[in-house]
Amino acid sequence: MAWIALILAGLCEMYGVMMMNKLNAKRSWQNLLQLIIGFTASFLLLAFAMKTLPMGVAYAIWTGIGASGGAIMGMLLYGESKEWKRILFIAIILSSAIGLKLVA
Repeated sequence: MAWIALILAGLCEMYGVMMMNKLNAKRSWQNLLQLIIGFTASFLLLAFAMKTLPMGVAYAIWTGIGASGGAIMGMLLYGESKEWKRILFIAIILSSAIGLKLVA
């Protein structure tokens, strides 16, 4: 259950980042509310996951999902660069998080 919560926390983090971008484009209370909901859900799910999982592993995977997911969302939804170097470093982030899980 903790792993499911951790993955959902990472997805909520991605949603919060997407809402941050949307709020910067158009200021509205709805966008602000969605941003707050996304990040609040992310932190609550992370806290739940950390009751069972080691802090270092949980935090690394949560930030890995958020950082790489945000970069991938930017490429797919907002026309950001899809240069091979960028994709390589996203893959390094993800493989590092997986590697940390394997050795923990």
